[in-house]
Amino acid sequence: MNPNIETNPLLERLPKHLTQFIKPQDYGDYTPINQAVWRYVMRKNVNYLSKVAHHSYLDGLERTGIEIDNIPSMYGMNRILSEIGWAAVAVDGFIPPNAFMEFQAYQVLVIASDIRQLEHIEYTPAPDIIHEGAGHAPIIANPEYAEYLRRFGEIGCKAISSHKDYEMYEAIRLLSILKEAEGTPEIEIEKAEKAVEELQNNMGELSEMAQIRNLHWWTVEYGLIGTVEDPKIYGAGLLSSIGESAQCMTEKVKKIPYDISAAGQNFDITKLQPQLYVTPTFSHLSYILEEFANRMALRTGGLSGIRKLIDSNALGTIELSTGLQISGVFTNVIEAEGKPVYIQTTGKTALSYREKELVSHGTTTHAEGFGSPIGKLKGFNLAIEDMSPKDLTAYKIVEGETICLEFEGNIIVKGEIITGSRNLHGEIILISFKNCSVTQGETLLFEPTWGTYDMAVGKKVISAFSGPADTESFDMISHVPSSKTIKAKESDTRNDLETLYGSVRTIRENNDTQSSLKSIFNKVKENHASDWLLPLEIAELAYLRNDISFAIEIEEYLETIKLRRPVVAHLIVGGLELIFNNL
Repeated sequence: MNPNIETNPLLERLPKHLTQFIKPQDYGDYTPINQAVWRYVMRKNVNYLSKVAHHSYLDGLERTGIEIDNIPSMYGMNRILSEIGWAAVAVDGFIPPNAFMEFQAYQVLVIASDIRQLEHIEYTPAPDIIHEGAGHAPIIANPEYAEYLRRFGEIGCKAISSHKDYEMYEAIRLLSILKEAEGTPEIEIEKAEKAVEELQNNMGELSEMAQIRNLHWWTVEYGLIGTVEDPKIYGAGLLSSIGESAQCMTEKVKKIPYDISAAGQNFDITKLQPQLYVTPTFSHLSYILEEFANRMALRTGGLSGIRKLIDSNALGTIELSTGLQISGVFTNVIEAEGKPVYIQTTGKTALSYREKELVSHGTTTHAEGFGSPIGKLKGFNLAIEDMSPKDLTAYKIVEGETICLEFEGNIIVKGEIITGSRNLHGEIILISFKNCSVTQGETLLFEPTWGTYDMAVGKKVISAFSGPADTESFDMISHVPSSKTIKAKESDTRNDLETLYGSVRTIRENNDTQSSLKSIFNKVKENHASDWLLPLEIAELAYLRNDISFAIEIEEYLETIKLRRPVVAHLIVGGLELIFNNL
């Protein structure tokens, strides 16, 4: 495998449908300006966050080996993360929520390997390596939090989406890309913002996935820990944003004790958050997660779970009381007295038990769909799965018998039994018929000419969840996002500026006290009058060389930039404070 990606044994466990999102991290793509952006943000963060972040953050920076002066490589991160039981992969921006959660379940951090532009140094709506690498990675060195993250992924990837959720994901992904990209026409941003707003206003009842994404946002991304009066930062979005990490500690941002109501609180990725939730401990996060999971179809099953799958119009699974799992796109359910009595999938379907596909019951066998009664036989107190061999013989539910089974809801199965399959407890989970018809009143649900009829056995649906029971049952290499991140545009002016940044970086790294900084500074003034970060880096080196008069000259120049560009004045002030604090 590519050594730049696959450097951790955990990655060998990933299913194929997740590996489609992984891309190489070409470290050579990072420019000197990118490296300067990383260094500025990390120095500001470590200086500030040492006062306001949970102690696990600084401990984690050291444990995960994330450097202040250099963008981390996936190779190095994986080597170090393996020591705390995690791995990391590079991806292209936002990936679908279910996939993101599933990576977490496998204890793999998803890292958008692009880095924000200098113009968005304080905050970007697009995920980038500052957010992922400097935000998520350090905090998982805390074992209790790491287990919460893993468990969140395990539960979250089973959350059922609505058919509108994927539209929203694509719309948000596109908006984040356009807002981060250099020189995007304002009309395109406005169009993308309007699309997101229209979807947000017409989502209807929040799906499980929408709710658990809210929980993820208000904890993993934007969580505070401690008390409402004295909170500390642990959320990656705050840890990686030099603007929002400061803003969130002020009275401008409302602090709310974290509870399950956060599942209903939507968010806007393009704006600073107006409120944040405070958890007293990391263990409290797990408590709320389990409380939410108890409300999910994953644990409640039933008619409502099937309806959620139908509404999702996506691949999902129901599990019956016998343990039989039916995976496919559910399109219909017949109910009676508030209970499901017949379920139907359309298209490729697979049957499994304990997440392993049953032999001869994959998508080739059930290529056109699958339908089966659910529940008890009419007038019988004893369900088929609870019948002993003696009971089955008495009711003629044995191989070679032609039988008519009438289920609740007037579902009638009539045919000759060929064979049956049992689970590990000896219960029948599947009965196959030939010359079989299935009806409900005048409605024909299956006819003999369609071939062998496989009838699921289960008195109730105990679980319903997103995705297949056995990931090997389906070809899932088809969910790559339609939009691609946009790289910074090349130009002679930009290339010249990159060269100047590269020269200063080389001087600093080599502790070069002889090369001329003044010639570089003069070129910046003459050709790149709007740039503020490189003069700061030059000023730092000037002070280290004890060339005070030159450093003061640069400071005076930076004052003119503050007047011309008030929007970056506080960034210049922050950069100078860093220099003085480290002299």
